[in-house]
Amino acid sequence: MKVVFLTDVRGQGKKNEIKEVSDGYARNYLLPRKLAVEATADTLNAIKLKEKARAAQMEKEKELALENAKRLETIVVRVPAKAGAGGKLFGSVTSKEISDALSAQFEMAIDKKDIVLSDPIKSFGSYPVKCRLGYEVAGTINVMVTELK
Repeated sequence: MKVVFLTDVRGQGKKNEIKEVSDGYARNYLLPRKLAVEATADTLNAIKLKEKARAAQMEKEKELALENAKRLETIVVRVPAKAGAGGKLFGSVTSKEISDALSAQFEMAIDKKDIVLSDPIKSFGSYPVKCRLGYEVAGTINVMVTELK
């Protein structure tokens, strides 16, 4: 019997894979546990439509990530920080502070885990900071660390 797997089944098949299995195995194990459904024209068509919709959604999200990368190149995020004598910061500027400043100033939501700081920012000035936007798209955030007034 031909079945379409709804979930990964160890040793048998992966999700959305179409495979020929024995009738008894399909009727007694796969179908009652909702691990697979019989491969009919309707189920095959439904899987194709879901795959097409998922591909369109991924393409839309990738375009949004590219758009955000272009927008990030043109903006400068100002992060205020306290400092002691000689312009040395108390602590360092974290990715969370950069993320919060970005969302407050430009209404762009980038998770702090996606902001990659190669070295800690411990003094005033301008710094380029890499960030991952998803779908193998990376951007650069221009961060300006200023004195807190």
